[in-house]
Amino acid sequence: MSGYGLLAEFDSPDALLAAVRAAREAGYRQLEAFAPFAVEGLDEALQLPRSRVPLLALLGGIAGAGGGFFLQWYSAVVDFPINSGGRPLDSWPAFVPAMVELGILGASLAAFAGMLLLNGLPRLRHPVFEAAPFARASRDRFFLCIRGADPRFDAQRTHAWLQQRAALSITVLPAEAP
Repeated sequence: MSGYGLLAEFDSPDALLAAVRAAREAGYRQLEAFAPFAVEGLDEALQLPRSRVPLLALLGGIAGAGGGFFLQWYSAVVDFPINSGGRPLDSWPAFVPAMVELGILGASLAAFAGMLLLNGLPRLRHPVFEAAPFARASRDRFFLCIRGADPRFDAQRTHAWLQQRAALSITVLPAEAP
């Protein structure tokens, strides 16, 4: 097939969820689903991989807290040591408040950047944007896209299979621009 795939429109989240589960059972693996709100069970039905955003947030938090500690330690011990009442120069309890704040900042920035990058955002063009019915995707319609790159995909058979699932409309999507 020269296009991106087939886009089927459904009127309820239950119909979309049933279609995704049926597509998995039929052997389709390259599926995309679009809904105006979160549909419980859709991620399991699509068999999406576990998110790596929490790991990125943890690493960002550790880097932020570690960087904050090093910055304070270096300035207090190496760069500009001040003997204040005989206290030790590297008294770490004084460094904790700034370390916590920088850890939170690092975690939140890493989570935000990781979410954008791992989701492939910002994506200004996608083949589903060309489909006229897709304009209702953010209001009241639910869509299932079966990609043409799927090994099981055959345009006529997949179109007939989607019609059996009570799709409101089925649109052939154009190929992605290079």
